[in-house]
Amino acid sequence: MTVRVFIADDHGILRGGLRALINLQSDMEVVGEAGNGSDAAAGIIETEPDVVLMDISMPNGGGLAAIAAVKQVRPKTRIVVLTFHDELGYVRAAARAGAIGYVVKSAVDTELLAAIRAVAQGRAFMDASLGLELAQSLGSNPNETKGAAGTSQLTSRELEVMRRVAEGFTNTQIAEELQLGVKSVETYRSRVMEKLGLASRSALVRFALDCGVLGPSGSP
Repeated sequence: MTVRVFIADDHGILRGGLRALINLQSDMEVVGEAGNGSDAAAGIIETEPDVVLMDISMPNGGGLAAIAAVKQVRPKTRIVVLTFHDELGYVRAAARAGAIGYVVKSAVDTELLAAIRAVAQGRAFMDASLGLELAQSLGSNPNETKGAAGTSQLTSRELEVMRRVAEGFTNTQIAEELQLGVKSVETYRSRVMEKLGLASRSALVRFALDCGVLGPSGSP
């Protein structure tokens, strides 16, 4: 059986490389591509692939929202997140959205192909570089309740900005996504950090991951 694969990533060169790699396999073929979250969801629903390779940080909703949208319509779609993010919070967020595979972009080609084949057979796949401890931590996050209480003081716009920062977007990309000025985005980020007592962008990202802000709905 040939595994039908859909690629969702906002970098055209990467999509081209993945397409060439996958189409070289005798048991796989690429049936569709997309460069943003909304196009990915629509394309996946239209082409009905067996396996989806999904980036997290994409414009127009992002990969997590796309995963959730696809799973609502086609719950049996098997999704592998392919991203540069290697933190536990991202893995949890992907699992909550409905992904059953997780591979970081630094992985070798053979590992990605193994992930596609495993997921096509209904088995979960975790990138070996993430480690056994990370894989075993998917079941629960003890910081989510505490984090949710902390975000209660944030406005809905501040939560939207915070989520996109955690997804890896720049201020300019966030501004385009939310139709705001870059200065406004910077102001929202500053307010979030001040309200939560955070001193750096990395601390903001870590908090967003721990409290569950990073997810399909953008709310803890």
